[in-house]
Amino acid sequence: MHGAFFLLLGTAMARFIQRHGDDVQAHSVIALAVLLAVLYVAGNGPGVPAVPDVPVAWPSARRLVWLAAVVVVWAVLVELAPSFAWVAVPLIYAALRTLPPLAAYILVGLLSLFVVFAQLALAPRFNLDLVVGPLAVSAFATAVFSHMQRQAAHQRTLIDDLIRTRRELAATERRAGTLAERQRLSMEIHDSLAQGLSSQQMLLQAAERTWDSDPEKSRGHIRTAASIAEHNLTEARRFVHDLAPADLATGGGLPAALRTLAARESDDHLTVRVHIDDPTGAALPELVQSALLRIAQGALANVRQHSGATTAALTLTTLDDQVVLDIADNGRGFDVATLPDLPTGVRGHGVPASRARVRQLGGTLTIESTPGEGTVLTAAVPLHRP
Repeated sequence: MHGAFFLLLGTAMARFIQRHGDDVQAHSVIALAVLLAVLYVAGNGPGVPAVPDVPVAWPSARRLVWLAAVVVVWAVLVELAPSFAWVAVPLIYAALRTLPPLAAYILVGLLSLFVVFAQLALAPRFNLDLVVGPLAVSAFATAVFSHMQRQAAHQRTLIDDLIRTRRELAATERRAGTLAERQRLSMEIHDSLAQGLSSQQMLLQAAERTWDSDPEKSRGHIRTAASIAEHNLTEARRFVHDLAPADLATGGGLPAALRTLAARESDDHLTVRVHIDDPTGAALPELVQSALLRIAQGALANVRQHSGATTAALTLTTLDDQVVLDIADNGRGFDVATLPDLPTGVRGHGVPASRARVRQLGGTLTIESTPGEGTVLTAAVPLHRP
């Protein structure tokens, strides 16, 4: 529109100078044309606040004064030289962008009528085209602007919705990430640190009971408790940094880690055996190894604390499409149907945490138990997650 304004103004001025350069009032018309250009630049040049595409209220008094000055100078210029009438087209857009819709439409109508009368005054006789032409041009310009106005409003609405949706999604992802990290830490703490602390407590209690009668045995319990404390410290450092369990970092994969776990958990009260059935010898995915090792740790913690068992067995079976870990004990057992009603100390975090780990890998967790006949916990994880 700015380019159209100066193109129309320059063309009209060149046409006027070509035809009326020798007239006395030519200098006045040229001066008014220059003044109109200066006013237009003053209202749209650098440093001037941008005018909104869709005015929703009356503009500032300074903007109204500027628009009134431009219209008045243009009207006087057209009265003196009707060839400047077509400069009204960019002025129509200036009015539509400055004033509220109703006031802008009124001003556009007045500008259009002024152009019609100026053209009729210049013509030697009445010409219907001079009436229909300016009105059609102004109507077309107003329709185009109104369409652009609606499109701009719709686009702003879509952009606002997109920005709001992105913010909500980001907030949701942050909350989900926080909850997932809390769940990860709670499961790690239960399956590693809590189990180790429980073992240390039992060893230290045993050492206290035998301190006077069998000092050597007490010192053995204390050395074992210190070893578990060192292992717990390593585990804490690793899961804080989201690394694999310490037993997996020594090499040998999950079978070696299960044997290390069994050796650490075995004592005078509980014997833990390991059976590996892996005909292929293929390496399991790291996430599967880590999850199954944590499940074994949590299950053995429950065996030691709640079952009263003297023997536990870890059986790892690798099939073509899945890997299965069984944790069996000869403890007192329980009725699986009453599991949700067991005391908090029995439910704990163990079973829910194990179910969550298996579910994340697309597997299943089952518990089989009968009072007086022990318990078998089975975790089956697909090797290729669907």
